[in-house]
Amino acid sequence: MASKRTPEDVTILPRDLHFDMDGANAAHWLDGDPVATAVFNAMSLTFPDGERMFMDAVKAFRGEVSGKLAQDVKDFVAQEAIHSREHHLLNNKIDRQKYPVAKIEAAIAERVAFARSGGRFRMLMGTICLEHFTAMMADLMTDMTANDIALFSKTDPALERLWRWHAMEETEHKAVAYDVFMEATKDWHPLKRYFRRSLSMLIITKYFTRNIATYSTQLLMADGYTEKDAQRAVKHFLWKTPALFGKGWKTWLSWFKPGFHPWDHDNRDVMADWKAEFSAVPAE
Repeated sequence: MASKRTPEDVTILPRDLHFDMDGANAAHWLDGDPVATAVFNAMSLTFPDGERMFMDAVKAFRGEVSGKLAQDVKDFVAQEAIHSREHHLLNNKIDRQKYPVAKIEAAIAERVAFARSGGRFRMLMGTICLEHFTAMMADLMTDMTANDIALFSKTDPALERLWRWHAMEETEHKAVAYDVFMEATKDWHPLKRYFRRSLSMLIITKYFTRNIATYSTQLLMADGYTEKDAQRAVKHFLWKTPALFGKGWKTWLSWFKPGFHPWDHDNRDVMADWKAEFSAVPAE
């Protein structure tokens, strides 16, 4: 049976957009909510180093891909480079005197260095798993609520637009690294490929969810929360309301279906309006 690939009509357009970050001068820029702000700051802090690794992971296999996939890889790299740039600017708005940003960045750098130390396949396996997570969370951006109020409804519009743009592009390119993986492993036995990607997802899930919770807790403790209260608040946000991790469990679980492909969950219709809004300003 032929391996599935990204639909031919799915195209990736790098958009060289710049966002006004002044709204992030407020300590609790996301709806005035310290918990939501801590979680999204924690995620944003992972993006610059993490997305540079994603770029290097797919570039390491450029000599083994051709045609549309080769162009998709090029466009994926361009998108991730712009994401990294914009989140670096957002991260610079976090008060480093108050919050343990340096400590968190050091922990992130250590995790990324470990992935890089395993060579290009370890980097690629981490990338395909984390891209599944980012696409899963991006899908929730369309109807994410906390206490029956839409998340980002009380956030500076420029910052809401930043996260919506990022979510849309993560959806747009959600299968590029996976398609590279399928091409790079085309000579593997299907069971080997299935075992490797399944094991990788279990490992990545454990560490990614734990790390985001840990970083968020550390940021909340700087706001005056006790460690226990911070842990409880973060756990509730991630797994119950708005359930940034918990709500996407069906999409996460689909990874373990034999023959899985990220575009099995075809949400192009949901992202159509966002794409129309952000289709201008192509990157050089």
